Amino acid sequence: MKKSFKLLSLILALALISSVLAGCGGQQSQEGKQESEGNSTSEEITLVYAEVNPPDSIAGKTAFAFKDKVEELSNGQIKIDVQASGVLGAENDVLDTMLGGGKTIDMARISAFALTSYGGEKSMLLSVPYTFVNREHFWKFANSDLASEFLLEPHENGKGVRGLFYGEEGFRHFFTVKPIKGIEDLKGMKLRVSADPIMTAMVEALGASPTVVSFNELYSALQTGVVDGAEQPIVNYKANSFYEVAPNLILDGHTLGAIQVIITDEAWDSLTEEQQNILMEAGKYASEYNRKISEETENQALDELKAKGVNVIEVNDITPWKEACKDVISSATEKYAELYQQILDMQ
Repeated sequence: MKKSFKLLSLILALALISSVLAGCGGQQSQEGKQESEGNSTSEEITLVYAEVNPPDSIAGKTAFAFKDKVEELSNGQIKIDVQASGVLGAENDVLDTMLGGGKTIDMARISAFALTSYGGEKSMLLSVPYTFVNREHFWKFANSDLASEFLLEPHENGKGVRGLFYGEEGFRHFFTVKPIKGIEDLKGMKLRVSADPIMTAMVEALGASPTVVSFNELYSALQTGVVDGAEQPIVNYKANSFYEVAPNLILDGHTLGAIQVIITDEAWDSLTEEQQNILMEAGKYASEYNRKISEETENQALDELKAKGVNVIEVNDITPWKEACKDVISSATEKYAELYQQILDMQ
């Protein structure tokens, strides 16, 4: 009986020791796993973001709103390094770098029309003259299912970039070195354009001579007479001090400055699903922030420009401008006629 009792006690003791050891081992394994996972997710990621305009422009403010929200949502794990004021080059330079796989630029704010030659053919429709009747019209598009289709077009065309969200910089207007009163005064002027076929055709339709000049060289080009004028949204006109050398601003509002923030597929694919979701959520926030500040910032800039003595010319009848661009509009929208009509119907 004693032997049986001792044997039973020994078996129970061994079972208890085995259970404790197994529990400790399991806990140690789980802690090790958690520590390992913690190390893999705590590594900081820095995404370089290119912006051609200064930080106090609408686009610049939008960039920093996006940066702050990403870093907040990721608890500082994802850093957005905003390189503003064109230090990484003009928009085409930035796009060439991103698509070339140099890995030095991960993200950028790009004018919609600049994507035309980079797999974003549908984005061309956003820069067609006199498409959007007002800001509300644009935001109906930007928040529609159609917008997502436009954003992903470069990626789907294998160009290596994708859009994250839309914003706007206000309507674009012409500004000139010499005083002007109306559309007829643009005839014969050398007006700066980017390498964009629609803008080039529009300037020609207005009777002016389109002249390609890099954005970073525009101030000096106006100052030295290389060009007689250019076009930009009001806030960019002020933020880049173009009024100092071209103090005549005519409010023709030929296109709305639609912008989108893009990221390379390589940078996107390097992120976890959770990190990608953070970028998308921050994008929604930045887009709403952009919508909130754009008109207010523009009105403030216009008041300041008038106070500085800028000659601001109102356009009471836009009909002659639209009529002059009629063939440009027809030609630019012919390929995507149904799609363009969908945008028009959103007004």
